[in-house]
Amino acid sequence: MGQHHTHNHNHAHDLRGKKLLISILLNIGITVAQIIGGFVSGSLSLLSDALHNFTDVISLIVSYFAAKLSKKKASNNKTFGYKRAEILAAFINASTLIVIAILLIIEAVKRFQNPETIESNLVIWLSLLAIIFNGLSVLLLRKDSQTNINIKSAYLHLLTDMLASVAVLIGGLLMKYYQIFWIDSVLTFLIGLYLIWVGYALLKTSTKMLMLFTPSHINVEDVVKRVNSINHIKKLHHVHIWNLNDDELHLEAHLDLDKDITITQFDAILQQIEQLLHDEFDINHVNIQPEYKKEDPKDIIVQD
Repeated sequence: MGQHHTHNHNHAHDLRGKKLLISILLNIGITVAQIIGGFVSGSLSLLSDALHNFTDVISLIVSYFAAKLSKKKASNNKTFGYKRAEILAAFINASTLIVIAILLIIEAVKRFQNPETIESNLVIWLSLLAIIFNGLSVLLLRKDSQTNINIKSAYLHLLTDMLASVAVLIGGLLMKYYQIFWIDSVLTFLIGLYLIWVGYALLKTSTKMLMLFTPSHINVEDVVKRVNSINHIKKLHHVHIWNLNDDELHLEAHLDLDKDITITQFDAILQQIEQLLHDEFDINHVNIQPEYKKEDPKDIIVQD
């Protein structure tokens, strides 16, 4: 059973890696085309889209290697292996998204004050190309983004860039048919604001995971209350709950018992705890220290 699970897990990792690789190649193509087109046409929004696409390439490469690293086995000096590499990748991707957005906004304000004539036909065709290529990448990663924070960070980069390309296309059409060239700067500014909004949400989530904060969907007091309802348990205390990665939710705690029981009896209680925590809270790694009449703090949260 365990081998079957491992096989499926590895297959999923390999499939994610292939999808990321395809997305990297698609985005390299978009980036090169848009950089050339941006300089030729004079469009800042097209160059900003190209710059965002370049960050997509970087983020996808980071995500790809993080996914590869996360498969490496644990060792004596890396007891968790590289399981947290994907969270680190998500943090890096979110940070770059925000930095790029701020740079785009600054440039958009400068260009708005001095609008320039832009070759709109090139903008229209290249934005269409970006929409198609990014759309394919978004479809490739959509399913995995729902269960993996690393893939989600790459997916959000691609999704926002696809939306940015739609905005650039609209801008190109307005410039072609109405000669509204200032729209180029306005769209760049709006794209930048949107990137900050998306990047901040991802940065917040990845930071919480890196800091080992209790996941937002877990109420520690509810966990303690449910465990305390099991026979022979006085109090679950000294509790830590954290995400090691997207797949592993850990609980570590001390367990105060109401009598001096055998190891066999404790194992039976532990099985009940593990089942309860898994079924009701999706906690799949449990580390419990049993105690009986031990003099130590009995608070739910104890400062170590």
